[in-house]
Amino acid sequence: MFPQDFILFLQIIILLFITPGTPRIVIISYSVNYGVKNCIWTALGDVTANFFQATLVIFVIGSFFLNHPLFLNTFKWIGIFYLCYLAYDIYKSRPRDINSKNFSSKGFISFFKDGFLVAGTSPKAWMFFPFIFPQFIDFSGNYVVQFLILISTYIFLDFISLIGYAVLANKLIKLIKTNSRVINSISACVLVIIAIIIAVTQQY
Repeated sequence: MFPQDFILFLQIIILLFITPGTPRIVIISYSVNYGVKNCIWTALGDVTANFFQATLVIFVIGSFFLNHPLFLNTFKWIGIFYLCYLAYDIYKSRPRDINSKNFSSKGFISFFKDGFLVAGTSPKAWMFFPFIFPQFIDFSGNYVVQFLILISTYIFLDFISLIGYAVLANKLIKLIKTNSRVINSISACVLVIIAIIIAVTQQY
């Protein structure tokens, strides 16, 4: 059975993906500092976390978060502290030489972990999957097939959009190479601001 209101689902997630949220800010910064190829691992970490979130919501915990807001708050504060750590890491990172072939001193596991934790601790994601994602599944039908269609679409479009941000940032690096330290500082500040906004506005 095909998911209900699939076109509406597409419209919602595309709007989410073109909005420069936290994962995309991290991807842009990593593209400038480490190159597009390394961003692939960060994007894979992001969509892997999303897959686990969706699976937990549909098949394991269901409406658990609705009745236990303490867990959402826990994820919120873990995410806030990790965003601050990433802001510091980006701020102190040395922008790469655009002619250099040695893009990174970080391993692929580190890039994957960063993407996984940013998405996995995102209150925005933990709001989307329990409260919005299930609305497009008819649980009276074959909801496993519907789930696979929805999550495959979500992961594919999310991954493509993340890599698109990385490629765009990499294409613009020649224009911003003289201000790469400024770009890192701005990215770090934006992450801290997002962390503050999450802390102040998202109450469960």
